[in-house]
Amino acid sequence: MGKLSIGFIGTGVMGASIVAHLLNADYKVTLYTRTKEKAESLIEKGAVWAETAGAATVNSDIVFTMVGYPKDVEEVYYGKDGIFPASKEGQILIDMTTSSPALAIKIAQEAASRKVDSIDAPVSGGDIGAKNGTLSIMCGGEKTVFDKVLPILSVFGKGIVYQGEAGSGQHTKMCNQITIATNMIGVCEALAYANKAGLDPETVLSSIAAGAASSWSLSNLAPRILNEDFEPGFFVKHFLKDMNIALDEAKRMNLALPGLELAFEMYEQLVEKGYGDKGTQVLYKRYK
Repeated sequence: MGKLSIGFIGTGVMGASIVAHLLNADYKVTLYTRTKEKAESLIEKGAVWAETAGAATVNSDIVFTMVGYPKDVEEVYYGKDGIFPASKEGQILIDMTTSSPALAIKIAQEAASRKVDSIDAPVSGGDIGAKNGTLSIMCGGEKTVFDKVLPILSVFGKGIVYQGEAGSGQHTKMCNQITIATNMIGVCEALAYANKAGLDPETVLSSIAAGAASSWSLSNLAPRILNEDFEPGFFVKHFLKDMNIALDEAKRMNLALPGLELAFEMYEQLVEKGYGDKGTQVLYKRYK
C-alpha cells in the first residue's frame, strides 16, 4: 500500500506533521491548504501543491481532509472545486476533522452513491502526538475499508481503533473531548490550589501525575502552564466547536452533561477575551 498516491487537504498544527510522516514513508503527497505559505516547508520536502481541493483529489488513491470546522468540511467535499466533483470510483476518502457525526454519515452516503469509500477518522494527541507519530485515531465506516487503510494510518498513529459504522469515529471523538473538557478544569484547579497552598507546583506534579490523577493533560499540558506557554497544541476556538457539537448531540439524545456545559461556558468566555488561538491550557488564566 506504500505506493498509493495521497491527496491531503489542510495542513494546520497537526496536518503538517502528518504529511511530513507520509513523505518520510515515501508516499507521494499532493496537498492543498488555503494559505500556500503554510505548506512551503512540506513542498520543499517533496509534496506537490494543488490549487484546489479537487485538484488534490483527481489523481489520488486516498484523500485525507483535516480542516477546521464542519462548514469547512462541507466546502472541501461539496464545493465546485471540491472533492466529490473530482472524485472517481475506487478512491478512499478519510476525514480527520473533528466534525459532526451527522455530516460523517452524509459524506459516507454521498461517497457510496459515487462508488467511493469513506472513513471518518478524527484524531487525538495534539501537536505532540502528530509530531511523534503517536496519534490516537478513531474510525467509523465499513470495516473492510478500515482494514485497507490501517497500514497508512499506522504511519502517523498508534492507537488506531475501529469504532463501527459511519459517524462512530466522530461520536468517539466527542467522548474524548468531553473527557478533556472537564479534566482540564481539574488540572487548572489543582495547580491553582498548589500555588495558593504555598507548594512547589512542579513537585506536586511529580506526585499526582504518577498516581490515580494521571492523565495526558496533566503530564503534557500542566508543564506548559507552569512555563506560561499557552501556544496551541490544539486551538481553543476549535475545542469550543467540538464541545458545541457534543452538546448538540447530547441534547438530541436527551442526555444532560452539566460538566461539559460548565467547561463550554468557561472556554466561551476565553474566546470572547481573545484567547481563541491559544491552546486549551490557557484555561489556567481563569484562575490567576
